[in-house]
Parts: sequence; C-alpha cells; structure tokens
Amino acid sequence: MAESTNVHTENKGGILFITIQRESKLNALNFDTLDEIKNIFDEVNDNRDIKAVIITGAGEKAFVAGADISEIAELSEVNARKFAENGQEIFQMIESCHKPVIAVVNGFALGGGCELAMACHMRIATANAKFGQPEVNLGIIPGYGGTQRLTILIGRGKANELMMTGDMIGAEEARTLGLVNHVATNKEEAIQKAEALLGKIMEKAPLAIGMIVDCVNAVYSNEEDGYLIEANSFARCVKSDDFAEGTSAFLDKRKPEFKGE
Repeated sequence: MAESTNVHTENKGGILFITIQRESKLNALNFDTLDEIKNIFDEVNDNRDIKAVIITGAGEKAFVAGADISEIAELSEVNARKFAENGQEIFQMIESCHKPVIAVVNGFALGGGCELAMACHMRIATANAKFGQPEVNLGIIPGYGGTQRLTILIGRGKANELMMTGDMIGAEEARTLGLVNHVATNKEEAIQKAEALLGKIMEKAPLAIGMIVDCVNAVYSNEEDGYLIEANSFARCVKSDDFAEGTSAFLDKRKPEFKGE
C-alpha cells in the first residue's frame, strides 16, 4: 500500500483499516485526501491479502465533517463540474468494490462525509454520530452522489427535508430511517461490531459476495437489467470452484474452505 499523508492504512487479519487523518480539520476531505482514497481503492480489489475494508475517521469528534470549504470557495462553474465528477467516481469505486466495505461513523458525518459513508456497503455509527447534508447553507447541493444515495436509503420525502433544511440527525434516527445498520456506544464498540460482522462475511464465498454487490447496485441503475445481472451472476457462481466446495461441504457436513475461485 502506497504511503499517504492524510489517510492511514493498516491490514489487520485481512481487514484493511482506512483512517482519514486530518483531525485538526475534523477530517475534512480535501483534494489530496480524495486522491489518496482513490489510490487505496485502486489496489483493494486486486490485493488478495485484503478481504474487507473498514473506513473511519481519526479521533472521536468526526468521521468526516465535510469537504474542505477553502477549496470549494475557489471553484468556478467549469472546475466545479470536474470536482463533483471526481468525487462521484471515487465513491463509485467504493460502492462497486467486490470486498465488503463498512463505514464506522464516529461523530460528524456531514456533507462529503455523509456521502462517503453512504458509498460504503454498510454503516455502523457511534452513539454521538451526526449525519447531514448541509450544503444548502453554502448555496450549493451535495455533489458526490448524496442527492442520489440519500434518497435511495431513506426515501424521497425525508431526503428532501434533510437536504433542503440542512438539518442534522442523530445515530438512532439514522438507524430508524435505514441510513445506519447498527449503533454502538462508542468507537471501540463500533469497531468491534464491524470486525465481527466482517468476520462472518469473510467466511463466505468471496466470488458470491462480489456478485451480491453487483446485483444490489443494479437495483438502482436505469441502464442495467438487475434480473439479467442476477441470472448471469448466479451462473458465474455455479461455474466456480467455491460452488463445488460449498455444496460438497454442505453434503459432507463440514465447514467450507472458500478460495474465491
């Protein structure tokens, strides 16, 4: 894994921990940080030593408190489009990753931080977590896919309300709305919950996990036939060695040993 200035990575037993480390800026996403995240995910899918990913923020106050306002303030219409498209591309890499990605949301997840969390496959929040898309307070809208993913996750009415008012919601309300999978008391417990969840997933067939990502993402695509993708993915799984191993293990009443092939 390449050296990064603003993002720390550590592989613990196959789980790659990605920690946004701009604590003095509440881990705000500047251009360099986004580039570092992109470089990391360029490697994740092809690195066989990485089985799953946890993304979190340094410290206790913030997961990611938003984008770097000092950089946004300098945008023109032309480079604003590039700014949005770049962030969307990077977050699409996370959403499309064939290895499970969990956001452990500690503290503020606002603007680009909320968008980053929503791009992950699952979200576990600390009790003090706060979610929001407050871009309207700056005279702009979410640009990293937030208008789309928030609507998908919590529905049109509530998404409109949160984006139009710029209001924040707490962890329990986020769980009730479907934005968060689980709420833990503190960051340590949230990490433990994420590790336990990923430990269970990592015991399953890696190829099948990747196919699930593709099929679930297809639900929200106007350009893809999700049922066709499901049928093709099912067939690809049946062709795999993991399928032979899984069915044999079931019939032999033993634990399967999947290799992702």
